[in-house]
Amino acid sequence: MAADLRFLAAAIAAEINARPEQAAAAIELIDDGATVPFIARYRKEVTGGLDDTQLRNLAERLVYLRELEARRSTIVDQINSQGKMTDELAAKIGKATTKAELEDLYLPYKPKRRTRAEIARERGLGPLAEAIWADRGVDPAKLAEAYVKDEVTDVKVALEGARDIVAETFSENADLLGKLRQHMRAGAMLKAKVVDGKQEAGAKFSDYFDHSERWATAPGHRALAMLRGWNEEFLTLTIEVDQDDPSPVKPAQRIIALAFDIRDRGAADRWLMEAAGWTWRVKLSVSLSLDLMRELRERAEEEAIHVFARNLKDLLLAAPAGSRTTMGLDPGIRTGVKVAIVDATGKLLETTTVYPFPPKNDIRGTQAELASLIRKHNVELIAIGNGTGSRETEKLVADMLLNLPGQKPTKVIVSEAGASVYSASETAALEFPGLDVSLRGAVSIARRLQDPLAELVKIEPKSIGVGQYQHDVDQGKLSRSLDAVVEDAVNAVGVDLNMASAPLLSRVSGLSRSIAEAIVAHRDQNGAFSSRKDLLKVARLGNRTFEQAAGFLRIPNGKEPLDSSAVHPEAYGVAKKIVAACGRDLRSLMGDSAALKALDPKRFIDETFGLPTVKDIIAELEKPGRDPRPSFKTATFAEGVDEITDLKPGMMLEGTVTNVAAFGAFVDIGVHQDGLVHVSQLADRFVKDPHEVVKAGDVVKVRVVEVDVKRKRIALTMRKDGGETAPAPRGDRDVRPVNPKMMKTEKPSSQGAFGAALAEALKRK
Repeated sequence: MAADLRFLAAAIAAEINARPEQAAAAIELIDDGATVPFIARYRKEVTGGLDDTQLRNLAERLVYLRELEARRSTIVDQINSQGKMTDELAAKIGKATTKAELEDLYLPYKPKRRTRAEIARERGLGPLAEAIWADRGVDPAKLAEAYVKDEVTDVKVALEGARDIVAETFSENADLLGKLRQHMRAGAMLKAKVVDGKQEAGAKFSDYFDHSERWATAPGHRALAMLRGWNEEFLTLTIEVDQDDPSPVKPAQRIIALAFDIRDRGAADRWLMEAAGWTWRVKLSVSLSLDLMRELRERAEEEAIHVFARNLKDLLLAAPAGSRTTMGLDPGIRTGVKVAIVDATGKLLETTTVYPFPPKNDIRGTQAELASLIRKHNVELIAIGNGTGSRETEKLVADMLLNLPGQKPTKVIVSEAGASVYSASETAALEFPGLDVSLRGAVSIARRLQDPLAELVKIEPKSIGVGQYQHDVDQGKLSRSLDAVVEDAVNAVGVDLNMASAPLLSRVSGLSRSIAEAIVAHRDQNGAFSSRKDLLKVARLGNRTFEQAAGFLRIPNGKEPLDSSAVHPEAYGVAKKIVAACGRDLRSLMGDSAALKALDPKRFIDETFGLPTVKDIIAELEKPGRDPRPSFKTATFAEGVDEITDLKPGMMLEGTVTNVAAFGAFVDIGVHQDGLVHVSQLADRFVKDPHEVVKAGDVVKVRVVEVDVKRKRIALTMRKDGGETAPAPRGDRDVRPVNPKMMKTEKPSSQGAFGAALAEALKRK
């Protein structure tokens, strides 16, 4: 076990830019049940200060490498059981660093269906193949004459059988497969073409009707767009290599020949060279193309998941409007506008539905009712969902506010992505058992303005809608990545123990859903927690869980002032030594930056807590319970610009970034269709990664460059030096079909044999 730990630590350390001993310490903590947020925040001395990003990468690689070791062990056992293991093979298996390398080595020993080579051997053609290998000057046709009998009807059949045996030898050579795979990775082209007759139906993929680019550099978003077009049967997709090489012997064929010392020494060598070419064309080019297609998909998925995770983090950590009474409006035309009022703590006060739009057109009645509710509950904020009817509802509210006397509430357009999912969820049903499903969405919209993090954690991350081709990627990987983002965001902000819902508490380090529900039940039965130590009175919450969770839970105005901070209870002794050194009362010292900065942190180091922890404690005492989220601000949409048809090139508008992809940022400018600021138009300089410039939730100034009403595409620019050169939005944006199902198991005949094989290859295990 110790040897395995050293091996894993050494392998991972180089990848995360850490020392092996740091990786080993982190692995031991993870294996002992510690969470990444806990390790990153409270075990810096143990890991040498690994941050949460390094730890997340470590945890992910740890899973992969352990799966790799399990597969390695299985393969060794399988080959040993066949009595075919050699020292050389064992050494190669031991050195393999990827699953693909392992599978290449295992291929000759892997149980398989009856092959053409096996049939040829059963017909007695094995010695013919061996004879051709042995004497490169002999004429294979003459050798084959001796094998014509029974099922081997003539020389041609005999040589075809020998070729099948030779082809299997080529195809099961791990070193050769590795070289050919590298050759393809370096020079392969990814090609997409429209399926005949589907030009009009597949217009959204028109950028790929006759598209070709290098496999090695194809961006993930374009790869996923082409894969979606292939899946929806509008595109054919192939990987080709050496197509432009004019020589009769292709480079891949020469690689095979070199691996087996095939030269022009006679008829047998020439025959073997032809067999190498046939094997490449018929077998290896197809199987390796499928391998590259899988690699492409995995690479693209990794990029898409990374983009989704980063956008989700930005959204979760968006500025909260704070504890203010809020009116939530979930716009609807025929079904009416749903209204919900929540108080400063998010408690539901009142709901109703108003009908200002057709068929009822009760504009005056609606405005009067909204004004009455605002006065009745002293509403300070109005959150308007950004779906259908949003701009119409915003205008109606704006007109109403003009005539409202006294202090007017602030209206804000809020993303309602996922609100309908929450409305119909078990969580919403438990929160509001007697409330109509349609009204629950308005509650969610109001609350997500007050505190985006606290409300969005109730919604499955995939439903929040900030992903790039989110439906087309491995859903298991996506869920794990997004769950990690939510966990990190929640623990970075901290949670008010006496206010948090069970879904929010369940995202705190160490707390399961059942423990979170037990905390809420204990709170409901016994009243608010007065100290963190009271958590130990909760059923099934033991010392181990307390250790993981306590530092991320806050109790404002409790018996122990440190309970409102991120100082962990295990380090209260150190915090109190710091307070004693200042000769001050703890409450008066907290927030006194000058006094705390004058201290030498080294004075408070002991055998348990080192310099990193002491510095963290002093920083926390300076700004106890500080919120890492930015201050709240909103975008103001232009009056009279409500539909895409209202847009004109050159218009300067303000909007909110809703999504950031590898190719640019989508911005809500209030016309029911987000515009795209291409990566080349984000700044007056080269931008490699859009996240360098913007993140989800940012309020930005944009200029309209081009409007394609038919395709509902809006090109925007943030450049000041003449953004009119911005390209129109490409087909590589997320076209988001209603119910996409990536990677079917069967494809139509129009895709051909490669298409069918591709469908099979891309099926997820």
